[in-house]
Amino acid sequence: MLLKHFTLGFAEQHNFLKPNDDRALGLMTRSARSVMEDLDDIIISYGQSDEFSFVFKWTSNWFKRRASSPLPMCSTGGTISETSPSSTPQGLTGGWFCILATATSGTTSAGGRLTVISTTCITVFWTLVQKGGLTTTQAEDRLKGTLAADKNEIMFSEFDINYNKEPLVHRKGTTLIWEKLEETVTKTVMLPNEEKEEEEEEEVPVTRTRRRVSAHHCDVIGDQFWEEHPHILEDDNC
Repeated sequence: MLLKHFTLGFAEQHNFLKPNDDRALGLMTRSARSVMEDLDDIIISYGQSDEFSFVFKWTSNWFKRRASSPLPMCSTGGTISETSPSSTPQGLTGGWFCILATATSGTTSAGGRLTVISTTCITVFWTLVQKGGLTTTQAEDRLKGTLAADKNEIMFSEFDINYNKEPLVHRKGTTLIWEKLEETVTKTVMLPNEEKEEEEEEEVPVTRTRRRVSAHHCDVIGDQFWEEHPHILEDDNC
């Protein structure tokens, strides 16, 4: 499922920079994290620019798979998380995409190839407009028929921008997944004291496992990410 945030008025109100504004990207990530925490049937989400895609596990029985039901729930959750007390609540647009997936990283990450192309295209497009003085129409015409290598060459040769050195969050986007993390806390307990023949307070370390949403800015096209997080492709998810 795809959710798009930020109306034009909202972006202008907060002076978000194009193509990437770290404030906006952080806000998007916080919104998506909140949606995942509210709907734990979501196993992974991926975001870049003003979009976030959510993948529900295959065994989910959310409203018997009525597409019209989970969508407003995610949109509402994202909207509430996106806004602050000083801003007007922003409505989100969304849509369902049905993808035939098997438990292999190759099929699951196939859509990521389009995203990588998209982030490169967006960056060079706005570079041509903002630094090259082209109109948006002229920039579109300039990029017609170009490949990723061509776009990288335009940025490097004409604007001295090495795309590979741009921040990972701009190049790779943000992937949110569930992970089990161990944390150690101190707990006060009453323990017997044989010498005094009475109980006394003592602080002891307690290790517990919590399930949390974690963010990753990395390549999701190759096998490494999926091999490091095999639980995403477990049978009850895919």
